[in-house]
Amino acid sequence: MNIIRPIKHSDYAVLHDIAVESGIGFTSLPVNETLLKSKILDSETAFQADISQPGNESYLFVMEDTNSGQVVGTSGIASSVGLDDAFYHYHLSKVVHASRELDIYNTAEILTLCNDYTGVSEICTLFLRESARQGNNGRFLSKVRFLFMMEHKERFAETVIAEMRGISDESGKSPFWQWLEEHFFSMDFPTADYLTGIGQKQFIAELMPKYPIYVSLLSKEAQAVIGKVHDKTKPALRLLESEGFSCRGYVDIFDAGPTVEANLAHIRTAQASRKLAVKIDDPLAAKYDEHGAISETEYFVINTKITDFRAIATSIKIDEANERAIISKVDADHLGIQDGEFIRFAPTTFKV
Repeated sequence: MNIIRPIKHSDYAVLHDIAVESGIGFTSLPVNETLLKSKILDSETAFQADISQPGNESYLFVMEDTNSGQVVGTSGIASSVGLDDAFYHYHLSKVVHASRELDIYNTAEILTLCNDYTGVSEICTLFLRESARQGNNGRFLSKVRFLFMMEHKERFAETVIAEMRGISDESGKSPFWQWLEEHFFSMDFPTADYLTGIGQKQFIAELMPKYPIYVSLLSKEAQAVIGKVHDKTKPALRLLESEGFSCRGYVDIFDAGPTVEANLAHIRTAQASRKLAVKIDDPLAAKYDEHGAISETEYFVINTKITDFRAIATSIKIDEANERAIISKVDADHLGIQDGEFIRFAPTTFKV
């Protein structure tokens, strides 16, 4: 079984391995010991804090295989972005150049540098190791964040975004960044990406073009990747789109990958989730419905704790008459809960 829990300081070595494995373009996990240890410390602080409204908190979860004891993936949430450091995007929009006298009407796409997402929550740092890419593991690692946010809404903003990794090759070359590099930055994409990952963002404000960029002036290669995602990111984008996320024209300033957004209350998993007290019963009891038939419905289940947060994927039986969820003793132990305590849960899949 896989359990999702808060990261702890003893997970540093495996987090470093994940950062290396994630590769160039995965800005939120720079291969830097100081920064990675700082991310772990910030997460531990956030999980231990008593919070009534979102601030600079950063939550980092890990997925642990209980059979091997190995951490096989990670995902995170930033409560509010851009409160300390400017949070930049390009917004893709249109302008019209028209002349009635000459009977000319032309539309042009422009990219405008902005900070429109300042103060929103961000889901980030999702990476599942190659060995664990099977079954519902990826969905579990992603969706558990929506259950946590729904349960602890006071800690997060109403708007939730996710920055999707844009197109770059194996050596880290981004067609979009190559154009910016040539005209404004004189530094390669891996360097710019790494500096951003370690928090050194001042160069963006200093060197980024201050005026809107006409897309038609970019290289054909740069134009072709605006709003497109890396091949490895396509499954993550499809999952978020199925949850109700959509792109409103905002793209990353380095690789032009799309940023998608949704309102927390409208995210499908959050909206479909339920919170019930538990009844611990025979291990098989949770698998049967009221007619005695085995129920195959599986749920992503979390306890309602913060510091001792735990999540699993399992079958449970819903006792509607008594408004409670029946779970096995083994599952209750994995979740760290007792009879009468609460869980929040949502289906692992939705009917189309």
